[in-house]
Amino acid sequence: MTKESISEVYLEDCMTGMKRYPDKHFDLAIVDPPYGIGDFNQSASRKMHKKIDWNNSIPEQEYFNELKRVSKNKIIWGINYYAKYISEDVGRLIHDKVANTGKQLYELSDADLASHSFGVNIKMFRYGWRGNVQSNTINWKNEGINRRIHPCQKPVELYEWCLKNYAKPNDKILDTHVGSGSSRIAAYKVGFDFTGFEIDGDYFNAQEKRFNDFKSQLSLF
Repeated sequence: MTKESISEVYLEDCMTGMKRYPDKHFDLAIVDPPYGIGDFNQSASRKMHKKIDWNNSIPEQEYFNELKRVSKNKIIWGINYYAKYISEDVGRLIHDKVANTGKQLYELSDADLASHSFGVNIKMFRYGWRGNVQSNTINWKNEGINRRIHPCQKPVELYEWCLKNYAKPNDKILDTHVGSGSSRIAAYKVGFDFTGFEIDGDYFNAQEKRFNDFKSQLSLF
């Protein structure tokens, strides 16, 4: 890394934050908004996480309009929950979690689906990933930098793959729902300037610690 990438995350509603930026300020937005499926954390496989209320509904049309305004291109995870809002992005990305086996796995998806604004093609990224990290029977890679701190956490490697395949050098990256900070870490690793927003104070602090711990580990090598 020839220069340290700018990496800024704000404890703020993204709708407030995005209004500060001019049209097409960000080259690529990679976002994972709430799916509107309620507080699934109290299910059998997710009781290690706190109760939440921000997942009770999906963002409204205004969010997708503002995201489109500030970003030149978009990758939006969870497209199966709000496809009606972003019909213009017809490309698809699939995160194949490889396979889910064991108890309570009717609660978990075998894959995550995203839309993208880079044409009509469909691409797949295969990486073992499981929502329930209490299982000790299989190594699902939820360890080390990917140790689970958020119920909707995605692996750093997924965001790295997105950036390497869809971002160009010197692109500015946006994430409106930073959550665990996986997107932030990936952007820093690959060398992109990053701006993010997180509305939950506990998860904001957790991702700050995770990011700073990651940077500390880098300085050892």
